[in-house]
Amino acid sequence: MALWVGGCLAAIPDISTVPTDLVLPKLASGNPAAGKRVKQVHPDWKQTKVYHLLYLPKDWQPGKRYPVIVEYAGNGPYQNRFGDLSTGHPEGSKMGYGITAGRGFIWVCIPYLNSAGTRNVTQWWGDKPTHDPQQTLAYCKKVVPWICQHYGGDPKRVVLCGFSRGAIACNYIGLYDDEIARLWRAFIPYSHYDGVHRWGYPRSDKASALKRLQRLGARPQFICHEGAGVSATRHYLKETGVAGNFTIRATGFRNHNDAWLLRPSPARKALRAWLETVLRD
Repeated sequence: MALWVGGCLAAIPDISTVPTDLVLPKLASGNPAAGKRVKQVHPDWKQTKVYHLLYLPKDWQPGKRYPVIVEYAGNGPYQNRFGDLSTGHPEGSKMGYGITAGRGFIWVCIPYLNSAGTRNVTQWWGDKPTHDPQQTLAYCKKVVPWICQHYGGDPKRVVLCGFSRGAIACNYIGLYDDEIARLWRAFIPYSHYDGVHRWGYPRSDKASALKRLQRLGARPQFICHEGAGVSATRHYLKETGVAGNFTIRATGFRNHNDAWLLRPSPARKALRAWLETVLRD
């Protein structure tokens, strides 16, 4: 994969060429606490195999308010020729930690559920062939306010992000109906965008995606993609005629891998500055 830079053809770097400056905290047992990343289940799903991951920031204190990043994972199992991996499980998600460096934000890695609402799924949402998202929607609608209530999340500063399948889910799930759309302050879809391509689940067509996009309003989105993939999203958004508050940026790496956010880069710096601005404004 290559692109033109300053009139010359230059290879897009692999993330392996940049050392990490962040390491995901290991999953811990016990109750949530500052600096801990734990598996958790909403009480309404205690009798199922459904779970999400909760991370309270290193500087978390009871009684204080914190913005919340809610993250959806990519499809899995996935691996490409660059060694990029995705399991499809919440444990594999990295965006929220890379964006925040583990401070100042509650981070929730939320699952997609099967059609019975009894377990997490690693491919899209619901079950084939219908891929019914209703149980996925129901869990999100319950968990986000519940975490805000119990751990000091600020319901006015909740940001939805996701990688690959999760990037599509930012609009497909996050803007599916008026009720869930009201949860979010801003969005960070990385690698793919709802409506750009047609996929193997119902209502992935452009007309359906446009109806969802129209629920966005003036809320900002930081849309990012590896390589030169941002061009397809730019073209699609121009076609829709929706004058949204869009920031569109290439990651600067060739990888289909959210681990780019565990490394310093101009794109990560720009994303952090954008997030600070949108939460302040």
